[in-house]
Amino acid sequence: MTTFALFLIFLLACGGAAATGIIFKPGTWYEGLVKPSFTPPKWAFPVAWTAIYVLIAWAGARLAQHPGAGVALALWAAQISLNTLWTPVFFGAHRMGAGMAVMAVLFATVAALLIAAFRVDYWAGLMIVPYMAWLCVAAALNWRVWQDNRGRLQSDHGRPI
Repeated sequence: MTTFALFLIFLLACGGAAATGIIFKPGTWYEGLVKPSFTPPKWAFPVAWTAIYVLIAWAGARLAQHPGAGVALALWAAQISLNTLWTPVFFGAHRMGAGMAVMAVLFATVAALLIAAFRVDYWAGLMIVPYMAWLCVAAALNWRVWQDNRGRLQSDHGRPI
C-alpha cells in the first residue's frame, strides 16, 4: 500500500476524533467558566488541531511502512482513542476532573508514542512533536479550568464540576 493511501486511512481515524469537536462544542457552559490568561483564542483550536491531525496521520502512515513498528502503531491507536474520548467527557459530560484523567493518560501515551516513533522513523517522530507541545498547553488549560471552577458551578447534568 502506498504511503498516501495509508495517510488517508490514518487521516480518517483523525477525522473521527475531530468529529467529536463538532458534536460536543464548548458552548455556553464553557464560556461561563473562569479560564486562565494563557487560554489560546478560539480560532487557534481548529487551526492547531487540523495541523496536528494531518501531521500525526502522516506520521502514522510513515510508521506503518516500517517493520518493527508494532508498538508505535499500537500507541498511535491508543492515543487517537483517548483523543476521541476527551471531548465528550469534558465538553459533553462537563466532567473536568474526568477530562483531566483522560488527558493525563493521553499525555503519557503520546509521550511514549513520541519515543517509539523516533526509534522507528526520525521524521515520524518529528511530526509528533507539535502534538506533544499542544498537549502541554491543553493539559495545563484543563487543569487550571478544573481547579479554578471547582465547586463554583453545577454542570447542566446537576453534578458538581
